[in-house]
Amino acid sequence: MGVPNQSTSHQNTNAGIDLKHLKTISALAEQGSLAGAALSLNLTQSALSHQLKELETRLNLELFLRKSRPLVLTAAGQHLLALARQVLPALAQTERQLLALHNGDAGRLHLALDCHSCIQWLLPLLPGFRRQWPGVALEVESVPGFDAISALLGGQLDLLLTSDVQARGDLHFEPLFAFDLTLVMAPDHPLCQQARITPDDLKQEVLLVYPVERARMDVFSRFLQPAGVEPARCKPVDNTSVMLQMAAAGLGVAALPRWASEEFVRQGLLEARPLGTGIRRHMYGAVRAADKDQACLQSLFERIRTQMAEQ
Repeated sequence: MGVPNQSTSHQNTNAGIDLKHLKTISALAEQGSLAGAALSLNLTQSALSHQLKELETRLNLELFLRKSRPLVLTAAGQHLLALARQVLPALAQTERQLLALHNGDAGRLHLALDCHSCIQWLLPLLPGFRRQWPGVALEVESVPGFDAISALLGGQLDLLLTSDVQARGDLHFEPLFAFDLTLVMAPDHPLCQQARITPDDLKQEVLLVYPVERARMDVFSRFLQPAGVEPARCKPVDNTSVMLQMAAAGLGVAALPRWASEEFVRQGLLEARPLGTGIRRHMYGAVRAADKDQACLQSLFERIRTQMAEQ
C-alpha cells in the first residue's frame, strides 16, 4: 500500500472556493479585462491579480489566458463562471428575502419597461395586482435611462418588460404575448388607400420616432434598412400620446405596436396599415433565473397574458 503524497494531501485540504472568487470570475467575464473587473469590484488591479493567483494556486489550474484581449477564460474558468451564475443570483435573492422578513413585508418588485408605449397596457392591470399582493412594494420605471440588464443582474431591478431576448444562463425571459407593428397616419393620408405599406412608401414621409438609437427601432432594423430606404425626415417625439396626436394632425406617420393606436383608430382619428407582409414581435418578462418561479412574478405574468389576449 502506497503512502499518500504529503504535498498533494496538504494542497487538497487548502483548496477551496470562496464567495469572493465567484464574484471575481463573474466580474472578469462581464468586464473582459482585469482592469475593468478590478474597477467593478472596488479593488486595485494588483489586489485582484493577487487574489486570482492565490485561487489558481489552490486549484492548481489556470483560470484565464494571460495577455488575451478581451480576456478569455479557460475550461476551468468557465466551470467556475457557471457556478457563479448559479450561486450569486440565488444568494442575492435570499438576501432580499431575509431583508424583507426583517422589514416585515413581502419584498419589493422594481419593474422597468424597455418600451415607450407599454405603460399604456401595464397601468390598467396594476391595481388588481396590488390588491392581490398588498405586501409587495411595487415600483415602475418607464423606459429607464440606464443599462437595464446590468441593473437586473445587480439587483437594482427585479423585472424588465422587453422584446429583446439575450441568450444567457443567469437570466430567464418569460414569454408573455405577441404583437404586430403597424404604420399609423391621418385618415386623409394618401397611404390609407393601400392595404399594406412598402419601404418605398416612406421615402417622402416624415417619420415620427422615439428618441432612441435606430438599432432598437424595428421600423428601421426590420423594415427600412434591409430595403436600403431612408424616410424623408425623422422627427423625434418622446411621448406616445403626443406622437399619436401629431400623426392624427397630419404632421407625420409613426410605426407603433397595434395596442398603442387602437383607441385612436376606433374613434376614426387614425388609420393603421401593416408594414410589408407584417412585422411580429414578442414581449417577454426578463428576470434573474433564480427568481423566475416567484409567485408574485408568475401572478403578474398571468395578468399580462390575460390582458393582452383580449386586445
